[in-house]
Amino acid sequence: SGPIKAKEAEQAVRQGAGEVDMVLNVAALKDGRADVALTEIKDVRSAVGKDAYLKVIIECCLLTDEEKRKACSLVVEGGADCVKTSTGFSVSGAKVEDVALMRKEVGERFGVKASGGIRDFKAFMSMIEAGASRIGCSASVAILKEAKAEGRS
Repeated sequence: SGPIKAKEAEQAVRQGAGEVDMVLNVAALKDGRADVALTEIKDVRSAVGKDAYLKVIIECCLLTDEEKRKACSLVVEGGADCVKTSTGFSVSGAKVEDVALMRKEVGERFGVKASGGIRDFKAFMSMIEAGASRIGCSASVAILKEAKAEGRS
């Protein structure tokens, strides 16, 4: 629930977190209750203050393109700093087309994080080219080795 998300985020910042990830209320968005999802984002933003970097995970793999666009607008309106593709625990991770859609919706100054399923340098670069400003991956060592082998750093 929204109040629990806000309380947990507030506690994380109090304990030293400089960044907070929250998951969009996908059920509310899909049920046509975007106001509920927006209120949760605003509540977490208020709880963590302006100094913490707030990322909202929209779980792209569960949304239609129209819902992704709406989710992005809620994230911006809610005062977050970044929209993120996925938790990495659902049916699929980041897709290039989702990153491009998100970048188009939020504009150039807003954060876009691609996360989940990025396992090689080619996928990494595809996400950057699509508009990701941040990449979340568990294969960073392998990606860096590939980049170095290609003469890129």
